[in-house]
Amino acid sequence: MSRPTDVVSMTADPILVEIVEGYLTSVEKEVETAIGRTSRSPMIRDAHDYRAGIHDRRLRKLTGRSYSALVHPVVRDYPIGTMRPGDVFFHNDVYLSEGGIGHLPDLCVTAPVFHDGEVVAFVQAFGHHDDIGGTVPGSMPSHATSVFEEGLMVPPIRLWDQGVPNEAALKIMTRNSRMPESLAADLDAECAACLMGARRLAELFERYGREDVEACFDAILDKTTQTFRREILAKIPAGTYVWEDYAEHDGVDPPKLHTQRMTLTKLDDRLVIDFAGTGPQAKGPINHCGDYADGAFLKKWLAPILRNLADSPERMAELEVNEGVVPLIELRFPPPGTLLTPVFPAPTNARTFVILRLLGVLAGVLAKAVDGRMPADQETIRYTGVYGDDLDGRPYLMREVLGGGSGGRYYADGEDTIHVVPDSRNLPTEFSESRFPFVVEKLGLAVDSGGPGRYRGGLGYEKHIRMLRDAHFMSIADRSILSCWGVRGGRAGRPFSVTIDPGGPHEREVDALADAEPVRAGEVIRIRTTGGGGWGDPLDRPVDEVLRDVRWRKVSLDGAGEDYGVVMRGPLDDPVVDDGATAALRAERRAARTGDEPFFDRGPGYARLSGGATFAAVDRL
Repeated sequence: MSRPTDVVSMTADPILVEIVEGYLTSVEKEVETAIGRTSRSPMIRDAHDYRAGIHDRRLRKLTGRSYSALVHPVVRDYPIGTMRPGDVFFHNDVYLSEGGIGHLPDLCVTAPVFHDGEVVAFVQAFGHHDDIGGTVPGSMPSHATSVFEEGLMVPPIRLWDQGVPNEAALKIMTRNSRMPESLAADLDAECAACLMGARRLAELFERYGREDVEACFDAILDKTTQTFRREILAKIPAGTYVWEDYAEHDGVDPPKLHTQRMTLTKLDDRLVIDFAGTGPQAKGPINHCGDYADGAFLKKWLAPILRNLADSPERMAELEVNEGVVPLIELRFPPPGTLLTPVFPAPTNARTFVILRLLGVLAGVLAKAVDGRMPADQETIRYTGVYGDDLDGRPYLMREVLGGGSGGRYYADGEDTIHVVPDSRNLPTEFSESRFPFVVEKLGLAVDSGGPGRYRGGLGYEKHIRMLRDAHFMSIADRSILSCWGVRGGRAGRPFSVTIDPGGPHEREVDALADAEPVRAGEVIRIRTTGGGGWGDPLDRPVDEVLRDVRWRKVSLDGAGEDYGVVMRGPLDDPVVDDGATAALRAERRAARTGDEPFFDRGPGYARLSGGATFAAVDRL
């Protein structure tokens, strides 16, 4: 299908716009590649939990491959006129970051770009680091009640002054870290990469001139605004829609429903998103500071969900999210004291429980608006790890960000084991076993974890780690009670779980929020991550697709019957479908339905926290 030609600013040469846009993408990728090749910590070097961003002198994000932090807090504390070539600024203070930093392990470095002696742009690197102090290794204490327990807070500082590192500041930061050598090496890699990126961008201005390059910046952002308004917002019917979802625990209070509510109003030229009804700030660390700078960070964080309304998956992949989406979204926040407007010094290290859930809330409220033509829910990040002394008696810390399955879509199954950060991944087994005192005995797909549906939810990981020395296990994870929801007849996926010594004499389940669960040498830690929700009626899934799933070990024989009404006989390697029994079973299940099922399926865990209700009032259309 042909589509309208993207409109660009009439003041910019359209050929130069394409050149500049490609140049920015190239510089961003070069900065990220340099960081990956020169950093030291497993989280940055191997798991790739970092990203780069390029911003113009008006603090607008120009690139859209991934989200990044903001330049606003740096310019607030260090006006542009005081910056010099070779400067690099650093910050990680959640409450002084204008909403761009979610928790203290996210460290951000920013380098200004100069042309003819003036600042014309910024290059920024932003990533999750192994340890920045605090009460537990990894700087993410699951039972924190104050940000002071979570590590060292650093407001914007000039970390490099005209090319000279601030050794005093570096000494303070590394002294507060349990992994000082890794932290120092990572910061050095990130600062050097951003300075390299600043030189590359300066060459762009030198080649084409400031006026023409900045006209291209305007055109790039204007193109995004017009494209999203024409191709995405136009697909949302005018009206007001309400939905909510929940975090399940905060590490301090007993599990309960921590509400995140969204009221979406579609106007002619923009979306208005009102968070009224969101629950009070939690005692534990699941709060997120989202209301700073008019929600500039949160707008760009949420906007990628809108791409699911594109005409095709190919077109969706072409739509990048830069500052051009900001005029299309108006955010309205509740007063201070909620999960999205916490009051200092509320803890925030597990803020992923809120900001990831908000992606799902937006997907859910859009699903109500467009008759379900949105993916079902996914939960694609959680932190697990072990720490102790290695075989030589030296302390170690292994942190890993494991993905999960994405939601089924109206045209396809969900993807297996995806990660929310582009290019991020699980730690390579060969690296892990050579550096840490454990053996990875299994790394595969968690069978039956994807939510049943006409289009099945993607599967999560199943990972088995056998410890060679006594150690402690840690976890910062949600969706261990509540599941990733299914939509339009699709069912919820399986939740997150951790079992130590499965099948052994000391088998025990571990809470999803854990700081120091003891693990004996020889015991296995079994981690199963979440499966995405299903889309559409599982009884409509073609029998041959269920048979394929069983053969591919994505669905068990029992799951085929229980979840899809498909009866199979024979060995697992070569099962045979009993067509008569399958037809009878599916007919029986359809006949048993009342016709009053909700639009969303939250899974069995919801009843546990809701007082017995199986669905919320907002789950109906």
